[in-house]
Amino acid sequence: MSVASDWLSRSFALLRPTGDAAAKPGAEARLPRSTTERLQATLRRDPEALSPRALRRALTELQAVVDPRVSEVEGARLAHGFMNWYAEATPEERRDAWLLMSEQFAPDAAKVRAAREHYETALGTPEEGHAEIRLRRAFTSPRTRLLQRFAGSPDGIRFLVDLRAELLGHLKSDRRLLPLEAELEALFSTWFDVAFLELQRISWDSPASLVEKLIKYEAVHDIRSWADVKNRLDSDRRCYGFFHPRMPGEPLIFVEVALMDGIADSITPLLDEAGPVSDLVRATTAIFYSISNTQAGLKGVSFGDSLIKHVVETLKAEFPRLKTFATLSPIPGLRLWMQKNAPPELIAALEDPLALPPKSPERAQLLAWAARYLGRELDNGKPLDPVARFHLGNGARVERLNWAADPSPKGLKQSFGLMVNYLYDPKRLDKHRAMLAQGQIPISGAIEDLYG
Repeated sequence: MSVASDWLSRSFALLRPTGDAAAKPGAEARLPRSTTERLQATLRRDPEALSPRALRRALTELQAVVDPRVSEVEGARLAHGFMNWYAEATPEERRDAWLLMSEQFAPDAAKVRAAREHYETALGTPEEGHAEIRLRRAFTSPRTRLLQRFAGSPDGIRFLVDLRAELLGHLKSDRRLLPLEAELEALFSTWFDVAFLELQRISWDSPASLVEKLIKYEAVHDIRSWADVKNRLDSDRRCYGFFHPRMPGEPLIFVEVALMDGIADSITPLLDEAGPVSDLVRATTAIFYSISNTQAGLKGVSFGDSLIKHVVETLKAEFPRLKTFATLSPIPGLRLWMQKNAPPELIAALEDPLALPPKSPERAQLLAWAARYLGRELDNGKPLDPVARFHLGNGARVERLNWAADPSPKGLKQSFGLMVNYLYDPKRLDKHRAMLAQGQIPISGAIEDLYG
């Protein structure tokens, strides 16, 4: 199938009936009314939030935002007014607003059908390119223009990111919202392209409001105090984040880095506020020990790969002696996977992994199972573990497993205290991605030796 045809099939699928109405004939009576039915009605039914009259008023306001006769400035002003209503709306009323955006601003099905027929007829002829342009234009929905007008308002980008974050939790229960969510993700992929993002260092001297957001969004190793955050931002540490110009002071993703003279094998000294400070003159290794996405509304919009690349180049410019770039990462899915696949007697023996002696067979078995989990197990061609999926997808390789590297309750619960180093070799990133695309996880000899 050609790229254009594949795009056509995916796009046209959004116009087909979804959910129970498509899967269970005769079930329509049990489904909630569409916004079209509600707009034509007189009375509200439970559990509908907005009455038909209020729904018509909301639709009129949204149509005014996207009216082609309205200037960009006026459109943004009208969008801001709707945003003010939305801020005071109940969760149920917001859901009605989503349904309006999704159902009442869809592409014209008749135009799409005619353009598709023209495109299929034109395939293989000199008219194919013109027919594809016509089809693409037919698929451009008023919803796209509506969201663009919202983005033109001063706080519009922030509004749409938060809207999608709330919307994501409702997709499974109401598939009518899928087109709106898909359109938001597509627009965000363009608006938050790395070309429009700025890499900034977050330091102890940064504004307090920014440091507080770092504390709020840290998702890997909880920040316990101001002394803890100072330890992560000062001296032999670096922290960098990506920022969007329309969301100032709001990091989209950030990475915490420790500068050392070797690859770290435990998180404890890195989080020790009273620990010794590394000599930056002698530092040869940068350890990425925490990477956190901050915006749930940007799920599916990937800029982690670009963040790491930019940070590597920034660090190399400041510290020319740096030669090794690696992570010290959690293995959040290991215990759950082993509970499903490993012998029950092994799981029982790992009740207190920190008490196992160095040469115990259970310790060797745990390392072997962890190596298999990280180095061989795939799901639809992707690593099972979410952190592994991120780093290996960015071109890293599984370098080393570390025993008792995270003895915290969280570390023991997730992975029996194990942590893993992923190595980023700038010269082999593309090679490792190609290996992964072929179903082979890049691993070091040390990991391979653990299989037993």
